[in-house]
Amino acid sequence: MEVVPIYTWLLSVLEQEFRLIRRMKESPRGTVDLIIHPATGLRFVLRHFHGNAAVYQKLLHYSCPNLPTTLEVASQGERNLVLEEYIQGDTLDYLLKGAQFPPERVRDITTQVCKALWVLHSMGAVHRDVKPENIILRGNEAVLIDFDAARLYNPDGDGDTQILGTTGFAAPEQYGLSQTDQRTDIYAVGILMNIMLTGQHPSKQLAKGRLGRVVARCTQVAPNKRYPNVLRLMEAL
Repeated sequence: MEVVPIYTWLLSVLEQEFRLIRRMKESPRGTVDLIIHPATGLRFVLRHFHGNAAVYQKLLHYSCPNLPTTLEVASQGERNLVLEEYIQGDTLDYLLKGAQFPPERVRDITTQVCKALWVLHSMGAVHRDVKPENIILRGNEAVLIDFDAARLYNPDGDGDTQILGTTGFAAPEQYGLSQTDQRTDIYAVGILMNIMLTGQHPSKQLAKGRLGRVVARCTQVAPNKRYPNVLRLMEAL
């Protein structure tokens, strides 16, 4: 009996049993679709991208309220299919249009993002693309999404194999200066905090007070001058 590769099997199941609601995102690396299982009415997110799915494979074994549940992962060469929980809510990017958040709300959201990052960092992964578009507020819950740019840290490496990230949020080392690690995500969290507080990048307007000092440490150019991990950042908050 012929053995069907899991990638081919999963693609066939998705085509036969699910229906496309809408395309949520499209880029040179792949697509993100919102799909529905008509028999149950349940909605899911389907990611179809080229690259490395190692972080998604690890996420199959983790559960955290601040991360979407990864349900299925299948790869064929550089092509990957990821089926994950659909998080219903508004992106932080949408909520921040023309608005800022009070300090207590910023502390709460940042702490929840740090909890999500703690799970990723504990498994040896770096998100590399923490930004408002990748955070969904589900009621009072902040959920960090999109791990297409994420990678596993290589203790023997001296640089990333692929330069990925978003201008304005990407730490200096993401431009090929050195290998990214958990402090890379801390840099992006600092930018995120400042935008929630002031609506501006810290290079244009640094937040005032204690949270401004936290932002300043997060966004140091040299990684060894930032908080060493998200637990220390949460303590500072």
